[in-house]
Amino acid sequence: MRTTILDAVGILSYAGALFIVSSGLTLVFGAMRLINIAHGSFYMLGAFVMTTVAGVSTGLRFWVALVAATAVVGVVGTAIEVTVMRRIYAKEHLTQLLATFGLFLIIADLAARFWGNESRTVSAPSIASGHLSIGGATFPTYDVVVVGAAALTGLGLWLLLTRTPLGWRIRAAVEDPELLAAGGTNLRVLRTGVFLLGAALAGFGGAVVSPQIGVAPGMDAAIIVSAFIVTVVGGLGSVVGAGLGALLIAATQTVGTSLAPSWASSFIYLAMIVILAVRPWGLLGIAER
Repeated sequence: MRTTILDAVGILSYAGALFIVSSGLTLVFGAMRLINIAHGSFYMLGAFVMTTVAGVSTGLRFWVALVAATAVVGVVGTAIEVTVMRRIYAKEHLTQLLATFGLFLIIADLAARFWGNESRTVSAPSIASGHLSIGGATFPTYDVVVVGAAALTGLGLWLLLTRTPLGWRIRAAVEDPELLAAGGTNLRVLRTGVFLLGAALAGFGGAVVSPQIGVAPGMDAAIIVSAFIVTVVGGLGSVVGAGLGALLIAATQTVGTSLAPSWASSFIYLAMIVILAVRPWGLLGIAER
């Protein structure tokens, strides 16, 4: 019972972090068909900004830093969209991959020069420090914060996409951008807004998990691989699919670690292969027309 609860909390916490980052990635692809390797860079920037603003504070400053990190990364993402991304939307996916990989390398180098190569830490807020006990299992209270942040992110995106005019336009952009533009929607502004939201979600994800990990160069590469797996498994463009994909990958990783620790990373690739063999477009994705 104790092990089961610990595994469940660990899966939900890891899946929550993956979902926050992957939701931004799949949102950008769904609305703009843009494959963005630099999405992992936004995650890393969010974590680094969090360490700079929050430091070791456990009070109000932590929450201010969380908002600041999200906002700063959103601004950086907007600047990149205006100067670079607008020029590659209509290009083939290989060109997008090369361009965003170049951005990935540039941002990684700038981050290393600005923050250094040493690992940094962030203290959890005092209200979420310590541990909780359920059924004899003890786990960090902050895990609940991560799960709650993921749940609020999912709810917020659902409300945005289904209950607001902006959300309707984003979904319309996925289905038929030409018709949407003919109806008077400024696609350039819409794409900038979607990219801003995707970058901000990545920065928010990095800031949220910073108390759980060592913030250091290289975390951008680690998360982008996992985020792409979640996005592909869930279905490119599907936010709900990203949630299901995150849960599946987190559970697979946990089971793999228990059964064969030295092969744990292989289990998630195996899960992806099996799913794509059955549904090449992912769990909730739509086959390309």
